[in-house]
Amino acid sequence: MTREEALLWLDQHIGISRETVEKLDAFVACLHAEMAHQNLIARSTVDDLWGRHIIDSAQLLPLARKEAAFYKKASPKNWLDLGSGAGFPGIIIAILSEMAVTLVESRRKRVEFLQKAAEAAGTPVTILGQRLENIEPQAFDIITARAFAPLDKLWRLAFPFSHKESLWLLPKGQNARTELEETRKLWQGDTRIEGSVTDPQSAIIVATHIHPKKQKTGKKT
Repeated sequence: MTREEALLWLDQHIGISRETVEKLDAFVACLHAEMAHQNLIARSTVDDLWGRHIIDSAQLLPLARKEAAFYKKASPKNWLDLGSGAGFPGIIIAILSEMAVTLVESRRKRVEFLQKAAEAAGTPVTILGQRLENIEPQAFDIITARAFAPLDKLWRLAFPFSHKESLWLLPKGQNARTELEETRKLWQGDTRIEGSVTDPQSAIIVATHIHPKKQKTGKKT
């Protein structure tokens, strides 16, 4: 997907201003510059950066809006992105929306990049440079994670950062459905699979009301 094709998609599905385009361009320029110092994304995806990473991140926003409208919820206010790495989807969401976005990334060089990229794009974000299990929990309206951890481990670590109606938007590969099924013995909630607009082999797990199942105990004799 070219830059022009990506901007057209963004305008049609989200709506973007000239200022937003400038912020996206600044972010992309910062990422390209940093690639000389660390591998932020796979080299094979650099030529399709706008499709594989920008739009792949941005597609989560229409899903969030659709979910809020379906449940007649108030607009979400804050967004937690786990394992933000190169800023996907966290910084892209921050550029494209007015939500307060918090990024969690434990790798020092990635944290330094996220700080530079957010500054270059003129986009305020909160960056927590620690492992998630070492962070004081607080509740977020939306939680995302792109290649952060297997689903069961992700929910175990991130559940303390959710509230009853938190929306989970979790990009996964072709094993998304299998991964979701494997968690049903331990977790319950409203879940569905959405196809990715950027890769027919990938999918997004959309979940709400996630909580651990009560484990049955054997009867005393």
